[in-house]
Amino acid sequence: MTQKILIFGTSNRKKVEETSDLFAKIGITLKSLADFPQGIEVVEDGASFAENAAKKASEQAAFFRTPVMAEDSGLVVDALNGAPGIYSSRFSGENATDASNNALLLEKLSNVPLEQRTAHYVCHIAIAAPSGKILAETEGICRGRIRFEPDGNAGFGYDPLFEVVEYHQTFGRLAPIMKQAISHRSRAARQILQILSGGLSLDKTA
Repeated sequence: MTQKILIFGTSNRKKVEETSDLFAKIGITLKSLADFPQGIEVVEDGASFAENAAKKASEQAAFFRTPVMAEDSGLVVDALNGAPGIYSSRFSGENATDASNNALLLEKLSNVPLEQRTAHYVCHIAIAAPSGKILAETEGICRGRIRFEPDGNAGFGYDPLFEVVEYHQTFGRLAPIMKQAISHRSRAARQILQILSGGLSLDKTA
């Protein structure tokens, strides 16, 4: 099987690692923006995960003159009226880190009991043609709740706090192969794979 290259418009190699095996099964090798240092930064000023994903895919595809897949994802906490949402990566400020974001989340939920700490991860994926036209969009969700303290060192972001209730473990504790099976990102990616397998072309002519 001849491998095709698809740029995944993120510099986060962990996001690529989480989905690369899925794409490899249909002959697609994912490359992150870290593999293209001449790339551009896209301002994520959309009002939703969908808007941000589409904007990143469209602008990067036009820049690279090749189809690009991009995503926007984050954590939605019910007790915080949907926060941090699209601001998940910068929840604690412009210089936010995973540690500072997790600390702020725990602070804001300090008086919230377990039964009210429900949350879900969202991932919206978009693929754009070199013209900037969006060719496909999907969205995946994984539901869980927020622990009272971090557990596990796997994953990234809010993973040490996000518990998948039916497994009684956080994303920070789950084995990578299990996270790949149930995560929001993998669920959105599998929907994209179905579209690609159904005949969506990744030729550079669109």
